[in-house]
Amino acid sequence: MLVKGDCIPNYRKNHGPLLSRLILVILAVAALSGCGSGSGGRSDKSGRINLVYWAAPNPQEIQLATQLVAKWNATHPDIHVEMQPLPVNRSTEEVLMAAIAAKTTPDVCSNIWPGSVPEYARAGAIVKLNSFPDFDSLASSRVGMSYMEQFESADSNYYQIPWKANPLMMIYNKKVFRQAGITKPPLTYSEFLADAAKLTYSSKGNGVIDHWMGYRDIRPVWWQRFFDFFALYKAASHGQSFTKNGKVVADTQAVREVLTFFGQCFEHDYFPRTYFSYDPFLEGVVATEFVGPWTISYIRSNYGGKLDFGVAPIPVPDNHTGPVDTYGDHKCISIFSTTRYPLQSWEFVKYLLSESSDLELLKVASQLPVRKDLLSISEFASFFQKNPDMKTFAEEAPYAHEVDQTPDQKEIFDAISQEFEKCSVYNKIGPEKATKELVKNVKVLLDWDE
Repeated sequence: MLVKGDCIPNYRKNHGPLLSRLILVILAVAALSGCGSGSGGRSDKSGRINLVYWAAPNPQEIQLATQLVAKWNATHPDIHVEMQPLPVNRSTEEVLMAAIAAKTTPDVCSNIWPGSVPEYARAGAIVKLNSFPDFDSLASSRVGMSYMEQFESADSNYYQIPWKANPLMMIYNKKVFRQAGITKPPLTYSEFLADAAKLTYSSKGNGVIDHWMGYRDIRPVWWQRFFDFFALYKAASHGQSFTKNGKVVADTQAVREVLTFFGQCFEHDYFPRTYFSYDPFLEGVVATEFVGPWTISYIRSNYGGKLDFGVAPIPVPDNHTGPVDTYGDHKCISIFSTTRYPLQSWEFVKYLLSESSDLELLKVASQLPVRKDLLSISEFASFFQKNPDMKTFAEEAPYAHEVDQTPDQKEIFDAISQEFEKCSVYNKIGPEKATKELVKNVKVLLDWDE
């Protein structure tokens, strides 16, 4: 999330969240000043335009970005792109906050979390992509405008275009399920809880549970709630937004159902109230986990042939009908306002979004491009034929949702995390009270933004 600097007029009635962000930005600017990151594009003595592109720092995406940039530079001698991995010592949001404050942002970044975009846009830090005449046709043909609506800012502009998605699904250990006599993954809350009673046990027979149905990182870290509460809320509410146009529009029945479900998981010890420094699913001590497709490539690279697993939708309330919605964990591409060459940057963005680049995204990084025709493109067919688990995630992708385009998403998810911890993890308050407190606290946050 972005903090507005001194040169930008004050925009809050309450300065609490703003002060905390200012502190973060000061710290992040100090950290970024020594990391060697570049600023926006420039031209050299020969007249060649040089653009700076920031990519995610994980090894697969660095490899992908290196390959794509090399191909671009080989065919665009007048527009040279320099790829720089985002610094790894801080979150992407902190690094970008620092760069925005210091006016050292790149021309293009492909690791944009949609929840931060309202803040960047409000500060004038990113370009309106719909100012390019072919934006609508590209967005419509690639994504579809109905899907694009969730990335539309409050001012009816688009400052980001979705690049990849990681729809959250449930991975389960087939061997453990078979040993318990369970023949199929649970699809509903009651099925999940019934299976949990069979799969949660003490391997030593001393009453101390050391094998669980599932696991969630219970630390009150705001972004952890994307992968439990928010994903299951999207499923239970059929994709209902939590906030919209400065108002809370949450499906409170779905909120209560999700809090109750997780409360039962922790109350009956189906989920441990602890934090593991390792992945308990991969180590075989939990039977299920909620993950995105990034997990598949990791398992195959590190546990190839050693883990018999399946992928299924996340559980839903017993009366649920229709497709299962989920959290999409999207990453988007944006152009920063510091660029001297917005048109050339847009051409590079279109190259990153091309069919050939998306095929490389699948092959090199094992991540899903956001394309409405993902499963119908013939060039992708062989990949999905060889990677059926990735195809399962691709089939879920149309039902993947992002966080709302409302400022202060970090603070909103801090509020969610607090109620989740009090209600579901430690049973200090009931779901009804937790839901009311959550709605009230989010309303207060939204009022601060008026």
